[in-house]
Amino acid sequence: MSTFRIKLSLFINYFVFAILLNSVGILIQKSQNRYGVDEVTASSLEAFKDLSIAFTSFFVGSFLPRLGYKKGMLIALALVFAGCLGMYWGNSFSSVRILFACVGISFAVIKVSVYSMIGLITNTEKQHESLLSSIESLFMIGIAAGFVAFPLFYSDTDPDAWLRIYLLLAGVVAISFLILLFSPFNVKYEIPGSTPKKDFVQMIRLLKRPLVLVFAISAFMYVMTEQGIMSWLPTFNQKVLLLPEKVSILMTIIMFLSIALGRFITSRLVKKVSWFAILTFCLVGAACMVIFVLPNTQHLQPQKISSLSDVPVIAYVFPLIGLFFAPIYPLVNSFVLSSTEKVLHSPMASLLVFFSAIGGTLGSRLVGYLFKHIGGDKAFYFSLVPMSVLLFCLFLFYRFNKKKGQVP
Repeated sequence: MSTFRIKLSLFINYFVFAILLNSVGILIQKSQNRYGVDEVTASSLEAFKDLSIAFTSFFVGSFLPRLGYKKGMLIALALVFAGCLGMYWGNSFSSVRILFACVGISFAVIKVSVYSMIGLITNTEKQHESLLSSIESLFMIGIAAGFVAFPLFYSDTDPDAWLRIYLLLAGVVAISFLILLFSPFNVKYEIPGSTPKKDFVQMIRLLKRPLVLVFAISAFMYVMTEQGIMSWLPTFNQKVLLLPEKVSILMTIIMFLSIALGRFITSRLVKKVSWFAILTFCLVGAACMVIFVLPNTQHLQPQKISSLSDVPVIAYVFPLIGLFFAPIYPLVNSFVLSSTEKVLHSPMASLLVFFSAIGGTLGSRLVGYLFKHIGGDKAFYFSLVPMSVLLFCLFLFYRFNKKKGQVP
């Protein structure tokens, strides 16, 4: 059976949500500039997004196979369509919070569906790793597209002109809905338990597995690191590097494109090189970027920015940390999902999304607190702590593989 149209629908949905979900960094900045909230209050947007993802994913994974992946994704798209229109007409900090709650709920359904479907339409571990890395790469391209699109709607004469992007996004969501509606989903799959209650119990029991427990910690630590930096990079560019608002957003695109490039390269490289070697190199490289690059952000002097050539070099260099972040999330996820029975991929993906969302919320809140109390030039140093924990988890994964006689 050809899976092309199924894969296409997965790619499109992930692309759409990449733009909406990761506009949180822009909205954190815009909420401070437009709605007059402080850093800590603005960081609550991450909680509205991630806690919605966390609680939805915790319950959706156990019954989504019964509802049907296609029907679940259609409901999610309809909800986020309403959220976009509500943001356009609401134009307030409360509207932003509601929007991210809608996006969070919807994304939980989309991500669990996508991660579960990948296991159903691939036959080998290498195919799984490659497809997951490719989809995550497109996700980062979608984020970059959003960071290009938002500034295009900014106006020096109309402070509300940027809201028009939500009409465009609502239109894209509607198109995605129609494509998904007419895409055939003929993939057969098993339901984990005999009743919804047993489905949920089956998911909770997964946490008793040592591999799953280490995986939960890894997902939590990675997303705490990545989201903490990604969500606050526009604010970092504006307040620490002293860039204008539009330029600060545009420079953030470098990080997303570097992650997209890194994941694209990984999707090819992982077929030839050990995932353990790739991830060890990347974690060490990311830590070195923080240690050796961030000190150069201190004591910068304001200067007129009339072209990209006037932007400080550090604004180009630090976002390249995305190259090192790129392979971590998809490869760890693929390794654990490939080691789990396919019938349990939906509840496993649900746990993944849950712990990722909690990590993202904590990471953004921590950085927001650090920005306010110790300054933006020092806030990102906190990322060295979860990176160290991730490195330790990586060696535990290696030992797990070694016991199974599958040393990477």
